[in-house]
Amino acid sequence: MKLAIILGVFSSFDLLAQMRPNHEGYFDVRSAKSVLIDQTHVLDARLQLFLSDEALNALNSGVPLTIELSIEFIRVRRFMPDDKEIELSFQFELEYKPLSQRYIVRDTVNDTQDSYATLFSALNRLGRIQNLFLVNDNELSNDSNYRMRLQALLSTKQYSAPLRMLFFWRSQWDIKSEWYEWQLQR
Repeated sequence: MKLAIILGVFSSFDLLAQMRPNHEGYFDVRSAKSVLIDQTHVLDARLQLFLSDEALNALNSGVPLTIELSIEFIRVRRFMPDDKEIELSFQFELEYKPLSQRYIVRDTVNDTQDSYATLFSALNRLGRIQNLFLVNDNELSNDSNYRMRLQALLSTKQYSAPLRMLFFWRSQWDIKSEWYEWQLQR
């Protein structure tokens, strides 16, 4: 019972932080790891996503937002600079439907979507990346070590050029996490 109350209080703080005025927004990769399943590297990650006021206003006005995951496989080399061998990008869309008052999270990779009653629930789902298939192990050099990097960002690529130019000058649309890095286990 006490644990449920404590968790409820912390959830309320997260929701209030999302709704506070003049919020710049930020993304943070809390953890990430990859595992090898049937010769395929699979990603599990935890993200913390807070939208800026401008992004939140756009979302609530019916503008879909795209959360992009950038993933890099970097081959570690001994006497030469490391080589960025594979770059991947995955997009997830967040949309608000005013008529039904629901938030839609669309996974463009698996072509699935889920509906949520609150923004907090939708962002929580976006922050839980599970079993995201990356590459087959045979695409990587057998005799090399790799490190991986993950970054989450609010993408504006899907908007028209004039709108992207406007976003360039507005810092509340430049939301991205720091790179999170780990060693690839094979």
